[in-house]
Amino acid sequence: MKLDPFYLIVDSAEWIDRLVPLGVKLVQLRIKNAPDNALRAHIRRARETCAACGCQLIVNDHWRLAIEEGCDFVHLGQEDLVGANRAAIADAGLGLGLSTHDETERLVALKAKPDYIALGPVYPTILKKMKWAPQGVERITEWKAAIGGLPLVAIGGLTPARLAGVFDHGADSAAVVTDITRNADPESRTREWLAATAPWR
Repeated sequence: MKLDPFYLIVDSAEWIDRLVPLGVKLVQLRIKNAPDNALRAHIRRARETCAACGCQLIVNDHWRLAIEEGCDFVHLGQEDLVGANRAAIADAGLGLGLSTHDETERLVALKAKPDYIALGPVYPTILKKMKWAPQGVERITEWKAAIGGLPLVAIGGLTPARLAGVFDHGADSAAVVTDITRNADPESRTREWLAATAPWR
């Protein structure tokens, strides 16, 4: 499979309504703490917007709701992978993306036969506290060699200015959160990302 080189991550359907119509083709809905009814409402609204815009929707963590709502993809962290029913995910036809931060996690991820693997943080990130130091772009090359033909998503501290180094070292897609959502003009910054990733599309 091929992932779009611009992988947007947001925490609400409102963000998806704002940014996906600008031309985003790959977005993850990442909501960590919300009751099921609110999660379902966000997922349903996000799915409808993405379907109308030709954008692939990835749901973070909530694989049961992703199955029930007929989504395309689910993305799991290593802890979430332990409790997930991978057979149910596969039977529902959902693609599976997995996070990795070190070699042990990479081996665990590969055994789960995902559709893509994410590596982070490549650079220092303010999204959340990490026990892992920034990986650096050389680690991307190492990861790409180890996972073979699987798409590799780079995440953590990425900006348009850093994209050439990320892609030149083997990444297939670049994920972004705060560089857009904490920008004074998220729409303009999204357009910058779309333009910057266009050479790899």
